[in-house]
Amino acid sequence: MNGIPILTLLTLLPVVGAAIAILSGRHARAVALATSVAGLALALVVWMHLPADGSIGLLETHPWAASLGIEYKLGVDGLGALMLVLSAIVTLMSVDAASRVHHQPGLYFALVLLLESGLFGTFTALNFFHWFLFWELSLIPAFFLIKLWGGSHRGPAATQFFIYTMAGSVALLLAFLAVFLSTGSMDFGTLAKMAATGALEQQVTVHLGHVMMWLAVGVLAGFAVKVPMAPFHTWLPAAYAEAPSPVTMLLTGTMSKMGLYGLLRIALPLFGHQIAQIRTPLLVLAVVTVVMGAWAAAAQKDLKRVLAYSSVNHLGYCLLGIFAIAVPTVGAATQASQAAALNGVMLQMFNHGLTAATLFWFVSMMQARTGGHRGIDDFGGLRKPAPVFAGLMGIALFSSLGLPGLNGFVGEFLIFRGVFPLAWVAATFSILGLLVTAAVILTVIQKVFAGPVPEHWAKFPDLHGGERIALAPVIGLMLLLGIVPRLIVDGINPTVVNLLAHWRF
Repeated sequence: MNGIPILTLLTLLPVVGAAIAILSGRHARAVALATSVAGLALALVVWMHLPADGSIGLLETHPWAASLGIEYKLGVDGLGALMLVLSAIVTLMSVDAASRVHHQPGLYFALVLLLESGLFGTFTALNFFHWFLFWELSLIPAFFLIKLWGGSHRGPAATQFFIYTMAGSVALLLAFLAVFLSTGSMDFGTLAKMAATGALEQQVTVHLGHVMMWLAVGVLAGFAVKVPMAPFHTWLPAAYAEAPSPVTMLLTGTMSKMGLYGLLRIALPLFGHQIAQIRTPLLVLAVVTVVMGAWAAAAQKDLKRVLAYSSVNHLGYCLLGIFAIAVPTVGAATQASQAAALNGVMLQMFNHGLTAATLFWFVSMMQARTGGHRGIDDFGGLRKPAPVFAGLMGIALFSSLGLPGLNGFVGEFLIFRGVFPLAWVAATFSILGLLVTAAVILTVIQKVFAGPVPEHWAKFPDLHGGERIALAPVIGLMLLLGIVPRLIVDGINPTVVNLLAHWRF
């Protein structure tokens, strides 16, 4: 791979695809599919060429505006590469699911590909200015995808989504401007090394006073909105419900992971000491996110809102793991627990993205077959007219539930394995979220697929050949990762060890 700017190629590929798609009219979906397949292939190449020691690899560095601390710098470790693969898979799924875009298909698929480029750039950029450009780039196409192709309340939902996430971006920008004014650097690696020795806090204090904690809070707020973490989650249900289901797949499968990625790539390396100081209130918010998300899902009647709040619940486990590890290392047992929790967080990020996107794909199919119906009480007994549909969606639902043998179980198990020794009270209360989630998922299965079949759904179409072929790799991956999680763990564990060795709490 020496000399080949593969990360630049990966980021530019969707932009080129978008330019072609917008001019392709009714052929835009085919262009987007081809571009997404190529993007997945490149992402897998990146995954297979990670450094064995868990460090940042495939580095690309070029001068940009040196006097302002800005340079074009790309690189990935196991965390970044895993998010690239997830983004590529979910984008391909979303494009495949969007088979009924009749209104301006060229613009629609161009925006999807631009969103993918924003994701790729976010997960590869190692300079704040460069990273922030892509962080914001992903917001713009997502806004227009909701605004132009969403449901009847798409306008308010898109506006709320934009305002909340933009407010978070402003908090991030202000915090990093303060860091740059104090250090003269926007390089993540340089700033992380300074934080590990205490030099970052010292320089910020010399230039701006004792504001380091406020900068940490600003960065945390920016990422908390994106995840989202309670109480910053209120934009999510409306955005997920009103967005076209293929777009919701992108929102839940990839964009929510940007916030978690930011916590791991920026917040903990630079502000780990400050996060450790406010660890208890952060753990409380993580537990609230877990439990509130599950209870809110139980109260919903709209399948998309059920899955939206369920996503909040599942992402809460990642927050629980991230905040729990922010404790000074005092021995081998603590290190082992931190490593287990961090491995679990990364696995959960990937597995939740895959499973949640798949579930919204099934909802999209249900809407296409029923003229837009998606209420839990609208159905019943669908396993009789559509046994394959019911069986495959059932696997995805059980994966979301965390059934052993499926991909959703492994990440949650590792998170709790690591969190219990580090923060047993928070872990204990979070178990309530697992119990309520199980009740929610089983209720969905019972009301949608069991019982008598309403007369008007007696001929509910089962999956046709093309849909079965499209879903087979996704469902197969859920089963494979549930049985052989080392396919991911072996790639990310060196990064976990490397990160924990350099973080300062």
